[in-house]
Amino acid sequence: MDSVKMREAVEAGKTILGIEFGSTRIKAVLTNEENTPIAQGAHDWENRLENGIWTYTLEDIWSGLQDAYAKLAADVKSQCGASLKKIGAIGFSAMMHGYMVFDKEGTLMVPFRTWRNTITEQAAKELTAAFSFNIPQRWSIAHLYQAILNGEEHLPRIDYLSTLAGYVHWKLTGKRVLGVGEASGMFPIDSKTKDYDQNMVETFDKLIAPKGYSWKLRDILPQVLVAGEPAGNLTQEGAKLLDPSGELEAGIPMCPPEGDAGTGMVATNSVTVHTGNVSAGTSVFAMVVMDENETLKKVHEEIDMVTTPDGLPVAMAHCNNCTSDLNAWVGIFKEFQQALGVPVDMNQLFSVLYNKALEGDVDCGGLMAYNYFSGESITGFEEGRPLFVRTPDSKFTLANFMRTHLYTSLGALKVGLDILFKEEGVKLDNIYGHGGLFKTKGVGQRIMAAAINAPVSLMETAGEGGAWGIALLASYMLNKKENQPLDAFLSEEVFHGETGVRMEPNAEDVAGFDAFIQRYKECLPVERAAVESLPL
Repeated sequence: MDSVKMREAVEAGKTILGIEFGSTRIKAVLTNEENTPIAQGAHDWENRLENGIWTYTLEDIWSGLQDAYAKLAADVKSQCGASLKKIGAIGFSAMMHGYMVFDKEGTLMVPFRTWRNTITEQAAKELTAAFSFNIPQRWSIAHLYQAILNGEEHLPRIDYLSTLAGYVHWKLTGKRVLGVGEASGMFPIDSKTKDYDQNMVETFDKLIAPKGYSWKLRDILPQVLVAGEPAGNLTQEGAKLLDPSGELEAGIPMCPPEGDAGTGMVATNSVTVHTGNVSAGTSVFAMVVMDENETLKKVHEEIDMVTTPDGLPVAMAHCNNCTSDLNAWVGIFKEFQQALGVPVDMNQLFSVLYNKALEGDVDCGGLMAYNYFSGESITGFEEGRPLFVRTPDSKFTLANFMRTHLYTSLGALKVGLDILFKEEGVKLDNIYGHGGLFKTKGVGQRIMAAAINAPVSLMETAGEGGAWGIALLASYMLNKKENQPLDAFLSEEVFHGETGVRMEPNAEDVAGFDAFIQRYKECLPVERAAVESLPL
């Protein structure tokens, strides 16, 4: 976009702002009328461990937000000379789950407990049993119930329970609302009503009735909104919170705040029934969109049920470990190359090693590895130890070695997805991949297709991330045609029919991965022995 057109768009307020609070970065993206990013700003931050709780302070939140916004505004001014005063719409997103509770004065009563905390095991188990629905430890309702089980003193005074995205939105608009996708990480959602599951709400209220609190669950939870619905406007106080310079004008409409899962779905155009997206980097998760009438036959602790930003049910398998061990081994090859005095090009090194893997036996020739830098809930591990194992008669070649590490980077994920596809019969027509595993063309994509036995597509826009995803949701609220559903808006107005580079699964790869994963499950006692025998 040339500077003259950009200046015209900025001065006319024909832009959209999306801001996402990631776990290590707050990113702001400004888009034009074509939904193309034209400016950005970012602020790096880190959670801190205080008194055994992973948290961010309120000062962290607001100073980080203001810094990211200020850098975005500076980027706009440097490109076109205009000050950012009017914006068409704004959207906020953040890492999901966690626990932020406020009293009637709006005071945070305990430090923000993020999704990263694993301190709600008893609550998660008891609620899963009570609801007949899997409640992971990181969900807001698990944090609330664990606080109740612990008898924490702040509980009678709770006036509002929210997530990080909901908190920021509340402070900027005065509205206690959440997008349905973000709300689905607080409490289970009924995809037919697009609201909290009423039967489960009543079950929870009965469960805590003996405590005699003055509130019931719906009194303290945010109102649930669906993508496209208005979620309030930026207030005078909110404008000053976001932009202390005073240039930004109040009154800007804001879309429902969403979680990073939902914005990831939007940014990869994977909100349609029987599509999905998989993010594979340091950790890995896959999400598959189901029809609103589809349900799982059983409760599976390995599978989270959340929703799309427009309320469709989404089955998600989330794993803590993906490419860290694979990258560590590539680092060893880098050291070897340096020891030989050969210049190292890391992109070339990854490309050579990844492509070598495709020459290996489809079942990895009897080699086995576990990439568990940390615990892995899908396979029942609270801690992990990276491990490589072979027998004397295994086919120990470089190709098999690399293929083993690519397979095992998706091992726990495949265990979870096999539950979805093989036990539950969930349908998947296509899945969109994004993240570091897919950077080497044609390799990670082929391995993923083998793991899930379904086509995998890669889109250039996937790298734009969640800040762009929430900007698209704000654009949808502002610009959608009458009765235009979210998936149609994305396909027609944003992606313009682009479906990415699609790769079908190779039958031999699929059979080989299935054989590997059978050994993977049989050898888990070896990983257990490593955890028990090698204390940290």
